[in-house]
Amino acid sequence: MHQDHFVQRHQAEWTDLGRRLDGVDAKTWADLPGACRRVSQHLALARTRGYSADLVARLHDLAIRSHQQLYQQPVDLGTRLVALVKDRVPAAVRAEWVLVGLAHLLFYGPLFVTLIAVHHDPHVVYSVLDMQTVSDMETMYDPAGTHYLRERAVDSDLLMFGYYIWNNIGIGFRTFASGALLGLGPVWFLASNGVTIGAVYGHLLNIGYGGPLTAFTVGHSSFELTAIVLSGAAGARLGLAWLNPGQWTRTEALGRAARRALPIIEGATLMLLVAAVLEAFWSSSQVVPAALKYTVGAGLWVLVYGWLLLGGRRADR
Repeated sequence: MHQDHFVQRHQAEWTDLGRRLDGVDAKTWADLPGACRRVSQHLALARTRGYSADLVARLHDLAIRSHQQLYQQPVDLGTRLVALVKDRVPAAVRAEWVLVGLAHLLFYGPLFVTLIAVHHDPHVVYSVLDMQTVSDMETMYDPAGTHYLRERAVDSDLLMFGYYIWNNIGIGFRTFASGALLGLGPVWFLASNGVTIGAVYGHLLNIGYGGPLTAFTVGHSSFELTAIVLSGAAGARLGLAWLNPGQWTRTEALGRAARRALPIIEGATLMLLVAAVLEAFWSSSQVVPAALKYTVGAGLWVLVYGWLLLGGRRADR
């Protein structure tokens, strides 16, 4: 049978299967075993007849998902969380290494270019930030000021923890969700955040506040900045699916892209939560010496990228 005839004959069944797998409860799907068996037969036929790689990949995805839905066992939340952190997140990040690499360039490229430009010409900072924002940054990181690393009451720490969660996850979510804007949203959010951070850092270096800024940010920045980058990569995956759905409808393409992006955005959310904890209770502490903050901060950067590069290798296999 010619491939076009084969696809035309079974297209409706595959589309229905994919949609049902996206939101079905196996206990309420009486004909799931039959659907799983049929799509497995279609996959075997496609391979035997030498049909296109795209068609084989689509049927393989449907067969695997239907099989998993049929035989999945209840798993407690703790086990799911461990599997997510240990395997799924790093494996998903490496699977999207091109987009993750581009997201790093879009964020850190503008950051370092702006930092160098401001460092060499201090007036450049006012092309990026207004005078009030610059003044606020100077006050915040003035080691002789009344705000820098002063001990807070426990309730104030908890209040700042809530604020950091709201702020961090808000940035991550906007960066991810903006991928629906034809993939251009993550480009804007990554580049604009990079420019802003570079301008602030360059200016504070110029006035001698680079040390206090680094001591405050080094502990949580590995989690926070990396999570923002990963959110941009996940959002870009959605945008690309909308722009180039390939052989699938846009709805199907977006569903496939969302499944690929989901572990990444879940991991980014967990990283932003960790960053909020560190920022509220570690980075702002006056008791912890700066040297220890630098040491721990450097170790956390190694830990984060070691996890993303080496974690979940079993899942890859």
